[in-house]
Amino acid sequence: MNIEFSVRLPADAESVPLMRGLLRQALEHLGVAEVRIEEIVLALTEACANVIDHAGEHEEYQVDVAITDELCVISVLDDGQGFEFDPDSHASSRSPLEDHGRGLILMQALVDRLQFVKAEDGRHRVTLEKRLSSEAQSQPHLRLLPD
Repeated sequence: MNIEFSVRLPADAESVPLMRGLLRQALEHLGVAEVRIEEIVLALTEACANVIDHAGEHEEYQVDVAITDELCVISVLDDGQGFEFDPDSHASSRSPLEDHGRGLILMQALVDRLQFVKAEDGRHRVTLEKRLSSEAQSQPHLRLLPD
């Protein structure tokens, strides 16, 4: 089963819980594992918070969601000024104690693919992709060694 939806939201803090709830309900309806739901919802929260914090004077933003049995793809679009994001240099140049930029590192850790682009219509798009099936996702295994 596939679910796709697009939502235009006011660029204010009250829109974030609404979007989280919509996404959570769609993922739960499809039977996605709770740990993956939590990761995806947290990554979405960070993406929406970035828009609200940095989109400037723009009144709304858009969230597009496409969920299949194997993949969840979320795009967050806004009319703000955007920025260049290099995940390798960003992670290594930041102190873990700095507040600014921590959400970007968190999003990168929570999803399988994170992309920032300027869309053809001039808006800025953050795309989050997360594989949903356990077979498709390689999880590190923890092995305890004897003393």
